[in-house]
Amino acid sequence: MRFLAWLAASLLLSLLVVFFLLVAALEPAPLVTRGETISPASIAQAKLLLARNDPRRLARGDERTADLPAALIDDGVNHLANRLLHGRGAFVMGEDSAQIRLSVRVPGLPGPRFLNLGAVFKEAEGEPHVASATLGSLPVPAALIELLMASAIKLAGFGDDWQLARQSIRRLMFEPGRGVVVITYVWEPEILDRALALAFTPEDLLHLEAAQRALAGLLDHHGPRARVPLPEILGTLLAHTGDGSLVQRRAALLVLATHQSGQSLVRLLPQARQWPRPRPVKLILLGRGDSAQHFAISAALAAWAGEPAANAIGVYKEVEDARHGSGFSFADLAADRAGTRFGQLVADASPRLNAALGRTLTDADLAPALGGLPEYLSESEFQRRFGGSGNAAYAQVMAEIERRLAALPLYR
Repeated sequence: MRFLAWLAASLLLSLLVVFFLLVAALEPAPLVTRGETISPASIAQAKLLLARNDPRRLARGDERTADLPAALIDDGVNHLANRLLHGRGAFVMGEDSAQIRLSVRVPGLPGPRFLNLGAVFKEAEGEPHVASATLGSLPVPAALIELLMASAIKLAGFGDDWQLARQSIRRLMFEPGRGVVVITYVWEPEILDRALALAFTPEDLLHLEAAQRALAGLLDHHGPRARVPLPEILGTLLAHTGDGSLVQRRAALLVLATHQSGQSLVRLLPQARQWPRPRPVKLILLGRGDSAQHFAISAALAAWAGEPAANAIGVYKEVEDARHGSGFSFADLAADRAGTRFGQLVADASPRLNAALGRTLTDADLAPALGGLPEYLSESEFQRRFGGSGNAAYAQVMAEIERRLAALPLYR
């Protein structure tokens, strides 16, 4: 009995020490102050990085060296901090080290109180390790941070996946002059398999197959090149072909976006080869096929990856169109923003969305009028008239798009 009493007292004392250390580490100001946006440049960098290191072209044991843009890592850290912790994050690179910074506001305390964490990584051979760490102004043993990180990842069910990814790294180097982190790694195909397993749970797969079959059924009675209103298909997919859960609705949006992009889910999920493929029917929104495509893809991106990622990809796509395609289009951006707002309503399980799905959806429910929004701008014309995304003229048009969106009951 004495031993049990001693053990209980020791555990209580340890918890009290940890509690008071955390309270002492709280600070009145955040270490990281920034928005939650992702830059279109990061989307371009991610696309180029994937093209240069396409895992489908690698064999087991291949050793590769990749240059990861520090700005891309910085945006990624901030995005994950926002999505997982409702905080902010940053990646700051030095000559032979880099620091990951996190700031999370602690609710329920008088005045603003923030938990600020800094973890430093050094250049090294082999898998990366934390070299030093701070919690607020308090130094924290690096081994403790490693243990806490490993425990949290394991509790989340990703322990084996995290360990496999870390063990594949052979060397880590920082080159601030070029603004890149150089990683040498050995490819293991299991990394991709596990990444897909993390992205799509067994429940996701069941709902994706059901959504694919439902979409194929909805389009089956239309002619191969028919023009079908997007709201008609979207409303039925979300309201009448599943249980109304977030998983079901995200699956429906992804299937719809894949169809709209002209791609096949087989590229992501080989088992989708056995599922029926919807007819190549053209869905339209506001009388336009491109608006339906932009809306559907942005809605899926927002529901799966969040609104900042969807916004950044939409702007990136228009910049690319200005350079090599049909030209920059604010009308397309309006459809993107409408889709993004819709996808966020799905992610938030919005009562407004549930109410809208209880009636017949129309174009006017989903997207604003596009009249007067400049389109088909070449790169030179876009630069002459709007001077880039930070220009006042650009901001004025984007504000008009947001005003039109805010006038729609669904997005108020």
